[in-house]
Amino acid sequence: MNDEPEHDKVMGRIHGEQPEVEDENILMRLVHMIIIAIMLSFAQTILTVTTIIQFVIMLVNNKQPNERLADFGTDLGVWIAKAARYQTAASDVKPWPWTELD
Repeated sequence: MNDEPEHDKVMGRIHGEQPEVEDENILMRLVHMIIIAIMLSFAQTILTVTTIIQFVIMLVNNKQPNERLADFGTDLGVWIAKAARYQTAASDVKPWPWTELD
């Protein structure tokens, strides 16, 4: 099974074309960084719960994952990557809810 097209799609969502953003005040960036740090902590908890649920599903479903949970995990991973890029100043684009969740 070749996951290369799926990998390219995810990488495009993370590193793809960035919308134009206004230069923001450094103190506002700090406020956004604190809010996003809290959201990242919450996202980690959601990821852990989703991982456990997916493992249980695979145990009872002959190693077959739930596709909707797998897709949700991909979307959550993309959001986490975008948040990390903003947090580390690799991007000036804030993740959802400030921009569209793609």
